[in-house]
Amino acid sequence: MLSSPLAQVKGIDVHRGPFKILEGSSVTLEEGEIVAVMGENGSGKTTLIEAFAGILPLRSGEVIWHEGGESTVVRDSEGRRNPPPPMGLTLQRGGICGDETVFERTAVSLSVAGISSDVAQILELLDHWGLRHRSNDRVAHLSGGLRRRLAILCGLAPAALSQSPRVVLLDEPSEGLDESAKVTLRGWIRALSSRNHGILMATHDKELSSCADRVLVIEGKSLSETPGDSSGELSKLPDIGQTTEQSPISSLVRWSMRMELRNPIETVGRVTPAIVAILLSYALIMGHDLQDNNSRLQAALILAPAFIASISSPALVSRLSESDCGRWWNAVVGPMARPAFSITGASILLPIPVTYLSWFVLSGSVDDQVSSEVILWLWIPALVMMDLAIAATALHLLVADLSRSSAAPAPLLLVVLVWPFLELTDALSSIIDEGMTWGLSIHEPLVTCIVASLISALLWLAAVMIPDY
Repeated sequence: MLSSPLAQVKGIDVHRGPFKILEGSSVTLEEGEIVAVMGENGSGKTTLIEAFAGILPLRSGEVIWHEGGESTVVRDSEGRRNPPPPMGLTLQRGGICGDETVFERTAVSLSVAGISSDVAQILELLDHWGLRHRSNDRVAHLSGGLRRRLAILCGLAPAALSQSPRVVLLDEPSEGLDESAKVTLRGWIRALSSRNHGILMATHDKELSSCADRVLVIEGKSLSETPGDSSGELSKLPDIGQTTEQSPISSLVRWSMRMELRNPIETVGRVTPAIVAILLSYALIMGHDLQDNNSRLQAALILAPAFIASISSPALVSRLSESDCGRWWNAVVGPMARPAFSITGASILLPIPVTYLSWFVLSGSVDDQVSSEVILWLWIPALVMMDLAIAATALHLLVADLSRSSAAPAPLLLVVLVWPFLELTDALSSIIDEGMTWGLSIHEPLVTCIVASLISALLWLAAVMIPDY
C-alpha cells in the first residue's frame, strides 16, 4: 500500500547569519513514517526541523505540506508564507511560557491544532506522562525534567487525539527525560506511526532513532539516508478527540489575555511611566496659566503620558522570548501570529483614561467653557493613540525577532512614531484654541487625527510584513 506525503522540503538552502547550514536539501515525510535526523552539534538538525515548521527564511527551495488531497506552500524562497495544517511541535527549548499552568498548556496545544477536548481527556493525557498531580502548577515551578515531559506531550497530543494524519516535529525530544519517560516517548512514537501520523525528529539518542523507519544523517550541509530498525513496542494511546473549526488565532488571543490577567505586569509597567510623566509635566507648568501658554506645548504635555505608555516595550515581548515561546506560536499559527500579537500586546485600554487624567491634572485654571469643549472631544486624539500603540508593539516584536535583538537600535525605530504624535498634538492644540471644528482642510482636528491614524497603520503594516520578506 502506497503512503501519501504529509510534508516535504524541496531543494532548500538555509543560512544562520553568514553561515550556510543546509544546501539543496530535500526531504519527504510520509503518512505513518518515522524519520530520525542525526548529526553532530551544529550540523543542521534543528535547522531542518524549523524549516519544516516554516519559521526560517529560505535562500532557495520551498516547504510544502499536504492535507486532504490539497497542497500548501508553507514557505518558499520568494517570501511567500502560509499557515501550515494543524500539527504537533516541540522545539529544542520547549516553547512554553512559565506563567502557563500545566493543564492550560496542554489545552492550548490541542485547541491551536483544532481539537476540542474536555477536562477528563486532558487529565488522561497528563496521567500518561506523570504530570496529572502538577496539572494546576505553573510551568515555571516545574523541574527541568517535568517541563521537558510537558513540552513533549504538547508536541504529541495534537496527533494522539486526531483522526486524520498529522505531522509531528520533535527537536531533541529525549533530552532531559529520565528512562521511564524515554520508554513512554518511544512507545507513543511507534503508536502514532501505526495511526498514520508522520513523525520527524532530530536526535542524538541512538535508542530513540532505533524506532525510526529512516535515519537521515547531516554531514557537511548534505543529507545521507540509511534504513531504520523500525523496532519498539507500541503504547496505548488515548481515545480520538473531536475536531473543531476554531481558528488558531483565537487560541492565541485567549492565551495572550489570560497571561496578562494572571500577571498584570503589562499594565503596571505602562501606567508607572505615564504617571511619572504627568507629575513631571505638572511640576513644569505649576503656577502658570495654561491659557497664557502656547497651546501646542499644552497639547504635547497632555498627550505625552499616553504616548509614553503606548510606546513602552510590552510584557508580551519578554513572554514570547521565554523558552522560544514566540517561535512556537509563530510556527503553529503562521504569518498571522505577529499581527495578532501586535494587537493583543498593545496598550489599547490605557490611552483614553491616561489622557483624561493628564488633562484633569494639567488643565489648572483653564476657562470652564474651553475645558468643557476639550473634555467633550479629547477622546478622539486619545482613541487614535491606540493605533499608535499597536504600531509601537509591532515594532517591538519586529526587533525581538531579529537574530541579535539586544544589539538592534530599537529606540531609533520608535523615533518614527513621533510623527503621528505631532499630528495628534496639532489636533488637540486646535481643539484647545478653537474648539472642535468639522472642516475637511488638512489642519482641521478630525483630518489631522485621521492622518495620524493612517501613518500609524502604515508603520504597523511595514513592521508586520518586513520580517517575512
